[in-house]
Amino acid sequence: MFTVYTYSIAGLLLISFTVFVQNIVAAIAHRKQSRYIPGKVSEELSHDSFVFRSHRTFHNSLENIHQFTLPTLLCIFLGASTSILAALVWIYALSRIIHMGLYYAIATEKNPSPRSYFYMIGTLCTFGVFGLAVFNLFS
Repeated sequence: MFTVYTYSIAGLLLISFTVFVQNIVAAIAHRKQSRYIPGKVSEELSHDSFVFRSHRTFHNSLENIHQFTLPTLLCIFLGASTSILAALVWIYALSRIIHMGLYYAIATEKNPSPRSYFYMIGTLCTFGVFGLAVFNLFS
C-alpha cells in the first residue's frame, strides 16, 4: 500500500528534515550570542537579528508541520489520489523551504513580506490536503 505513496512519503521526509535543519540553525545562532541564556530568546530582538529570524522560522514550522502532516497521513490511509497528494506535499515542501530561505535572508517587518506569499502557498496546500482527506473519507 505505501509503495504507491513513495513520492508523498519522500516529500514528508523532506519537510521533516527541513524542520530539523531549522532547529540546528536556530540553536547555533542562539549560542553565538554574547549574552546567551539557554532556551530563551531576548525580547529585545526583532527582525534585524538573525537569532530572532532563525528562532521564528523554526517555531513557525513547528506551528504548521502537524497541521499538514497529519491530514497527509490520513490521505495515505484513505487511499487518496497518489498524484494529487504528491503534488500537494511537494509544493508545500518547496514553499516552506523558500519561506525559510527568505526568512533567513530578509530582515523586514513589512507585511506582507516576500516570505508571506510562500507561507500562503503552504496554507493553500494544507487546505488542499484537508479537502482531499474529506473527499476520500466520504467517497
